Amino acid sequence: MSMEFDQLLPKIINDNTLHARWLNTLSLMENTGARKISACEDPETVTYIILKHAAEEHRHAFYLKKQIEKTGAACPTYSSDYLLAPASSRHYLNQLDVDVCRYLKNELGLKGKELRFAAYLLVTYAIEVRADELYPVYQEALDKALSKINVKSIILEEEGHLEEMINQLKTFSPDWQLHADKAVEMESRLFHQWISQLATALN
Repeated sequence: MSMEFDQLLPKIINDNTLHARWLNTLSLMENTGARKISACEDPETVTYIILKHAAEEHRHAFYLKKQIEKTGAACPTYSSDYLLAPASSRHYLNQLDVDVCRYLKNELGLKGKELRFAAYLLVTYAIEVRADELYPVYQEALDKALSKINVKSIILEEEGHLEEMINQLKTFSPDWQLHADKAVEMESRLFHQWISQLATALN
């Protein structure tokens, strides 16, 4: 996690309107992730783990929306007026998906159903690694500010998701760690771009 992110959080948490838009932005991203997981499901071979994961990501999106009520501000939709750094926030996961798919095509020659499933594994792994860092840092900042908002239930589920992704990746490839590290590298670049856009939006 970056120092820049640590410095942005108090500014966001101490302003109810910004905090509402921050929660809405996180909700948008969780919802985008859930929809991406659902989109890569095979109609016949979809597994319990994939269904569980999609359902929990949708629940996170809903839970974060619900937390907005505690700020006293309203963010009824995901339109740009109710988000922070809207273009970058929408672009983030979609670009990671594109980058990972390109890597899998070039390195492993995957296509079709196999490409979709492999991309789901790597993109989701990279996002879960990020979530395992971001949500605890956010929760710590909330505790310091004595905020009524909390994301503890999300933290617990995200930890479980990461473990599930590692188990699926081990079945996918003996070189899973190499591919996973590449996905994390791509995500890290996009995350820092996103934080930079957030900082610009808040200044």
